[in-house]
Amino acid sequence: MAYDKQTYTFDEAFNASVDYFGGDELAAKVWVNKYAVKDSFGNIFEKTPDDMHWRIANEVARVEKKYANPMTAKELFELLKGFKYIVPQGSPMTGIGNDYQIASLSNCFVIGNDGSADSYGAIMKTDEEQVQLMKRRGGVGHDLSHIRPKGSPVMNSALTSTGLVPFMERFSNSTREVAQDGRRGALMLSVSIKHPDSESFIDAKMESGKVTGANVSVKIDDDFMRAVMNGEKYVQKYPIDADEPLYSHEIDASRLWKKIVHNAWKSAEPGVLFWDTIIRESIPDCYADLGFRTVSTNPCGEIPLCPYDSCRLLAINLYSYVVNPFTKDAYFDFDLFKKHVAAAQRVMDDIIDLEIEKINLILAKIESDPEDEEIKFTERRLWEEIMHMSTLGRRTGVGITAEGDMLAAMGLRYGTDEATDFAEKVQRTLAIEAYRSSVNMAKERGAFEIFDWKREKDNPFILRLKEADPQLYEEMKKHGRRNIACLTIAPTGTVSLMTQTTSGLEPVFMPVYKRRRKVNRDDENANITFVDENGDAFEEFIVFHHKFVDWMIVNGINPAKRFTPEEIDELVARSPYYKATAQDVNWLNKVKMQGRMQKWVDHSISVTINLPSDVSEDLVNKLYIEAWKSGCKGCTVYRDGSRDGVLVDVNSDDDAKADKKEKSDDSSKADKKEKSDDSSKADKKEKKEIDCHSRGVVETRPKVLQADVVRFQNNKEKWVAFVGLLDGRPYEIFTGLQDDEEGIVLPKTVEKGWIIKNTDENGVKRYDFQFTNKRGYKVTIEGLSEKFDKEYWNYAKLISGVLRYKMPIDLCIKLIGSLDLDS
Repeated sequence: MAYDKQTYTFDEAFNASVDYFGGDELAAKVWVNKYAVKDSFGNIFEKTPDDMHWRIANEVARVEKKYANPMTAKELFELLKGFKYIVPQGSPMTGIGNDYQIASLSNCFVIGNDGSADSYGAIMKTDEEQVQLMKRRGGVGHDLSHIRPKGSPVMNSALTSTGLVPFMERFSNSTREVAQDGRRGALMLSVSIKHPDSESFIDAKMESGKVTGANVSVKIDDDFMRAVMNGEKYVQKYPIDADEPLYSHEIDASRLWKKIVHNAWKSAEPGVLFWDTIIRESIPDCYADLGFRTVSTNPCGEIPLCPYDSCRLLAINLYSYVVNPFTKDAYFDFDLFKKHVAAAQRVMDDIIDLEIEKINLILAKIESDPEDEEIKFTERRLWEEIMHMSTLGRRTGVGITAEGDMLAAMGLRYGTDEATDFAEKVQRTLAIEAYRSSVNMAKERGAFEIFDWKREKDNPFILRLKEADPQLYEEMKKHGRRNIACLTIAPTGTVSLMTQTTSGLEPVFMPVYKRRRKVNRDDENANITFVDENGDAFEEFIVFHHKFVDWMIVNGINPAKRFTPEEIDELVARSPYYKATAQDVNWLNKVKMQGRMQKWVDHSISVTINLPSDVSEDLVNKLYIEAWKSGCKGCTVYRDGSRDGVLVDVNSDDDAKADKKEKSDDSSKADKKEKSDDSSKADKKEKKEIDCHSRGVVETRPKVLQADVVRFQNNKEKWVAFVGLLDGRPYEIFTGLQDDEEGIVLPKTVEKGWIIKNTDENGVKRYDFQFTNKRGYKVTIEGLSEKFDKEYWNYAKLISGVLRYKMPIDLCIKLIGSLDLDS
């Protein structure tokens, strides 16, 4: 075995790893939990990431010895050490040299069937294959365009097809089922916009609780986009690629496009895949008739794949190639970078050999299982197909991380033309050197089995390489390549924790942020700075982004010093991270940058455009159209608050609230049914009374309500109102003069927050307003009832009462307008 068999307790490994990561407890915890080798009894065999890196280096070196000019374990370790240069992602980091787990080294797979494959048997086969891959750590994607649209005739007792949506739920439920007890499940479902059920597919996740175990993306072709741009009709048909379809009809392309945009704005899905761009640029699709026809993508969208192909991922830490970072003498070491890109591509090819070994172990395990051959048939056939495709194409996924930190270290502001020009230069260099390495390996190890220069010589990506490096093009023509495709830019969430950098292609989220640590309220030494709605006490402390600390040190600023909020703002304004955070970067510029990077990535790029909650649907429309025009292969947006469970505060109570809401929804449905049954026996007057009380009135006010801030003019006076919202509907209101003597210190930019009901030790109730300022601090205005005039407080109680019982807003206005009030 490639690592020491000594075992460590969790605390031993955690404490040693905290030291390794320079005090970063989050990085240490993630590494121990996810990547340190363990057996099924929980024994930990690796104390720090050094142990893991030696495990990987030794295994890769073992493969290297099979070929000419092998790299040594020491050389490989130096590339891996400290997550400084080359970082295998996810499954390779966990699985290489790990004899305690029979699992694939692949991060992601796509599955599918040949031909129409719209029978129940084909659907059930796909369902089982999905589960079999997920139980061995694989993320899975598959396409549903082969399923007959709703209402189509079928040759069984049902007579007509149910369409796509029920099968979306089946596949989603299978993912949720397998993602338990330490197993993982990630699923991408896609469908072509040509499919007559694509609108139902697009709407499927809009209903709360539906298809929660899958990401969904719609495959959009250029004809559809042109129809949208020109206000033209578009033909949907089934089968989607048939010259003589069984079914076809015309639709208003703009109407369906608006629905895609609305749903993405509302719920962050569907993502869009610009399918003609994907196929046109795809080198593997030059071999479509040999099994490499791309049909869907992995769950994060960065690897479009053919059925039964898979990919392993690796990221190169770009920040480490900046010499003299954050100084006027900073430069990017392209010579070292080229050398390491070549090594990274070589390591990825070695990992394919290790993956084939792992698949053989999986097949041996299946063979030794006591089940009947009939039961084992699908799983065995699945892994035989995956091994065949892995061997045939030897596909790799070399990518990057720390783009945002690299640009900052070079003194470039993310999102500017200058920064994008440099980012493209780095990515172009990576593409050229990765392909050069693959050509060199073809000389030493042989080209991938089906390499055919005539098939791919006119591919747009290959022609781009020709223009950038004619010699490489000629070498490739003569010797071929070791790998059918080489590159991607994947999400690097946990990897960026290990590298202590920005993630993937993304800018820094925030250079300075606040973290909370729960403390004992009875501890006299506790520095309690925040109390949540449950009464739990927290200490809040400032955390600097790791590379922001590097900038501080270079500029003679002591990171250990206590800074005021004003001083922090001044620091950020002086730094290269100023106006370069995820919230600051111009969204259209980010999409354009993605398009330029995509020219030098043969697979795809996984990027999410993060938007504030108040953006319009029109902006999402513009972003999607710009992505298509810029040559992006896909685009995903996330509008803040548009979906539960995404980018949620670690201390939030959203799960509990969702639980309560689900139970409330269930009981509400039961109430409605019961009341409906009763009302059928009652007269008209009784029905009206029952209806009045069946509006879902919440008798007990939740402790915390979301709130809108409304500023308005009342004659010559400036007023402010805090409107508490329950399920998005006005539930209560507090209003009064904004400039009265007590004073409401509220920045003009604040438009949203929370109204919190608190009770002191004497049982006295008060209502506080809390909001998050630009620096991420929560600011609380205590005692709204004391801030406003007593008369205004009475108005608030009156109006809140009628709102609470869901009187229609127009009737509320009519009632209040009819009151004879002194003022």
